[in-house]
Amino acid sequence: MKINGNEIRPGNVIEHNGGLWVAVKTNAVKPGKGGAYNQVELKNLIDGTKLNERFRSAETVERVRLEQKEFTYLYEQGDSLVFMDAESYEQLELQKDFVGDRSSFLQDGMTVTVELYEEKPIGISLPDQVTLTISEADPVVKGQTAASSYKPAMMENGIRVMVPPFIESGERIIVDTNEITYVRRAD
Repeated sequence: MKINGNEIRPGNVIEHNGGLWVAVKTNAVKPGKGGAYNQVELKNLIDGTKLNERFRSAETVERVRLEQKEFTYLYEQGDSLVFMDAESYEQLELQKDFVGDRSSFLQDGMTVTVELYEEKPIGISLPDQVTLTISEADPVVKGQTAASSYKPAMMENGIRVMVPPFIESGERIIVDTNEITYVRRAD
């Protein structure tokens, strides 16, 4: 779908210079001399490079609609992660580095959203929060002030997170997968 350059908004995905770009920031500029333009900060969806472009209102760009599908995480196979389409039961294999550091948060049966462009995966989103068990937690140091009393703890997936002093080994906690931070105790 073609849109004018001044209609680009943050979050829009456009085709530009032969690649797929997502608009991160936009700023409508009306200089005293010359025509108005839209200053857009773009991020490449494939390799993550950034670019600043000016789009005049007379210019048109191709806005791309990404298909979002739900997949269920099945298992790890070497350097690949195997997912299953929730509707068609077709399997999708993605490289671990495509998912990135957050791959350690994947749990059997977890539902993830995969963004597809022309049936090719270009992005993946995990749930914002996951429940994990603490495998080891440092003991509380007596005399610590209440303000800075968070202590390091190791979760079952091998990632360290700072937790309050009352959290002990074996407890289940909820962790934010974006910030990799403690949220609260699990019920």
